[in-house]
Parts: sequence; C-alpha cells; structure tokens
Amino acid sequence: MAVVSSSPTLLPLRMNLGSFSPNIPLFSISSRPSNRPRPPIIVFSYKAGDGLASEEKKLLLERYGLDPDEFLSEPPPPKTGKRKELQKRGRGKSVQPPEEPKPPRATHKLLQVLGGKARRKKLLSPKGMDVRPMMEVVKGAAFDILQAASGCPAALRPGRWLDLYSGTGSVGIEAISRGCSQVHFVEMDPWVVSDVLRPNLEWTGFLDVSIIHTVRVENFLERAEQFVGKDGSFDYISVTPPYTEVDYGVLMGQISKSPLIGEDTFIVVEYPSRTDMLDTCGFLVKITDRRFGRTHLVIYGPTWAQKKRKP
Repeated sequence: MAVVSSSPTLLPLRMNLGSFSPNIPLFSISSRPSNRPRPPIIVFSYKAGDGLASEEKKLLLERYGLDPDEFLSEPPPPKTGKRKELQKRGRGKSVQPPEEPKPPRATHKLLQVLGGKARRKKLLSPKGMDVRPMMEVVKGAAFDILQAASGCPAALRPGRWLDLYSGTGSVGIEAISRGCSQVHFVEMDPWVVSDVLRPNLEWTGFLDVSIIHTVRVENFLERAEQFVGKDGSFDYISVTPPYTEVDYGVLMGQISKSPLIGEDTFIVVEYPSRTDMLDTCGFLVKITDRRFGRTHLVIYGPTWAQKKRKP
C-alpha cells in the first residue's frame, strides 16, 4: 500500500516538457516498505507529441513548487572541442608582441677618389658602423708607397687587383683610377653590393672592368681557382677586414698559401693596434709597416721592391 506523506518532498528532475500526452500520468508517487520512513518520490514522465503551451507548463511547475526557469531553460550547446583544436594549432597560446622593425639602412657621400682619372669623385658609404671603409689618409699613403715601390711614382703598374672585404669599393676604385686594368671585389653583404658598391662603380664608370663576388672571403680563398679561373695570381691584393671579426694569423696564413699570390704580388693589409704581423707572407717580404693613430698599415711585396725602396 502506498503511503503519501502529508508534506511530500518533491525531487525535481531535468526534463524537457516540450510535449505532454494525457494518456500517460504526469507523475506518480511511490514508496517502498522499510524499517526507516523515507520521503515519497515524485517521478515526472512525458511523451513526444503535441504537448502543453509554455504558459501552461509554467503554471503546472509552479503548482508543484518547482522553478520554471530551471526546467524550461534551453540546454547548453554541446562542446565542440574547438579550444583543443586551437591549442594544437598554437592559437590558444599567448602571442608575443612582434619585434620592432629595424630602421632602413641609409647611405651618404663622405668618401672620394684621391687620384687618377676619377679624382675627387664622391663615393657612397653606409651610415653607421656596419661598414668601416679605409681612412683616406691611410689609403693615400698606401697608394703612394705602392707606386714608389713598383718603380712608377706617377701611377700604378697596369695589372689586376683583388679587393678583399671591399665594402664601399673605395680601395679597388682608387686602384682602377690610378691605372689598374681590372679589379675583383669580394663582399659578402648583398645590400652593400646592390646599394653601395655597384652604384659607386656605375658613378665612376668602372663597372665594365670590375667583377663582384658576393661571398665570404674565407670561402673565396678556399675556392679561389673556381672564382678566378685560369688567370693566375693577382698583381695587387688589399685586405681591409672588420677588426673584431677576423683572426689575422689565420687569415694571412690562408692568403700566403693561396694560388692568388705570385712572386711579384703586392699585399696591402690594414690592421688594428696590438696585432702581431709576420715579417713575411709566403715568399713575400715586408716592405713597410706604418701607424696612423689606432690603425696600422703593412705592405708585403717582392724582394726587389724592398731593395728599390731602401734608398
């Protein structure tokens, strides 16, 4: 026999009252015989089909002390796992602010050709310390020494020049202006080649007698025969590297063993203070070693040039 409490406890169930069928009881009260009295359980049931209007549903739920908003609210949409997908793609992670773009590199005209047919022509050079061209006082002294040592004080002996770490190309351009027949420029920075070196060669009219190698000097020396071909050694080589980025002992050792130097080659090297330079470079001897403030200039050449310069 079912026992109904005078104050029954209603246990709400999560349900959808979208429809209601009169053939099925709306709720039932049941209890089980037990030694300990238990509150009755009210069970709602429903069936798909034409049901009650929303207002009637509210009245019915309020009559039995239930909250209409709890039962008539729409269920939350199912989770789609979009968050996991975004995390897999990396979109869910915190995004670091982008780095500020570097200012564009600019040029100015501070250098000039000192002698020869392109004398006093202005040359482009990068602003800042990205490229450090040879000081004009050092460049002028170097060419005066070379011309005197080679027995032709008014100009350079015609020949081929190799400009390592060429940068602006001011040394190689000076060489062409003073009589060299051809210059090979070796510069690894593509921007310097396209925006500084090549425009300087076009401005001075020396592009036709110039060959540009956009490659690291170390790689150029290792594959010298591949880059230069069968033309043999150079008559002049200038070495003006960035001071802090090279080991002069390794660099000069690589040059001394290279097929690029011959018995009559002159090598001009610019180097900083507190750097020990050997008295020879292969079979070439030191002709002069001069100081210009913190910059030093050493020139190697054949023994006959050293004897000619002593008087």
